Amino acid sequence: MSKKNTAGSGLDIIEDPDALAGQINKAESFFRKNQKVLIAIGGAIVVAVLAFAGYRFYMDGQESSAQVALSNVVYDFEADSTQKALNGSGGNEGLLSIADNYSGTDAANLANLYAGIALMKQGKFDDAINRLESFSASDLVIQARALALIGDAYMEKNQPAEAISAYKKAADYQSNEFTPIYLMKLGIAQEKAKLPKDAIASYKRIIDEHPLSAEVTNAKKFKGLLEGQVGE
Repeated sequence: MSKKNTAGSGLDIIEDPDALAGQINKAESFFRKNQKVLIAIGGAIVVAVLAFAGYRFYMDGQESSAQVALSNVVYDFEADSTQKALNGSGGNEGLLSIADNYSGTDAANLANLYAGIALMKQGKFDDAINRLESFSASDLVIQARALALIGDAYMEKNQPAEAISAYKKAADYQSNEFTPIYLMKLGIAQEKAKLPKDAIASYKRIIDEHPLSAEVTNAKKFKGLLEGQVGE
């Protein structure tokens, strides 16, 4: 058979027994020279695979335990027993413990949200902000709500500039039925920060983008008052 392939090509190796034997000998020689390195690499891969599997097993166990702990404390939260909800009662862990001790789990993430709300009710706004900033969710309603709560906490601290940043994120996160509420909060914060033109723009967004919302009436009123003040 005529050989059209260049010497050393993959097809030559398959068709020529001597070439194949040569490649095998090269491979064996390479392995002998680099045996320790190759074994170490192989061992490292095995260790990495086992470590990942062990981590997943550990995290699955943590998630299960955290979910049970969270279900036990939700009753206190819903009953407005904020102290019990935060610190635990009757041998049950509280929201703060769940959030800190089961870090990385979905239940711990949700515990941060609950804890942030409970701390807001207690007037501990700095602690509430820290907990709410630790929460993240793909759910468009819940995530925007958490951002708006951060804005509320900053407003309680008389820090409208920081509140504006949080409200903007909430309003721009993903449009939903609560967006006009966040825009209204944004406008009020901008007024407090003495940014009337920005506030007018926020109220205008409610009017233009959410004309059927309950906030439209106040948006029109506040916008008209501000326009009179700035001479627009």
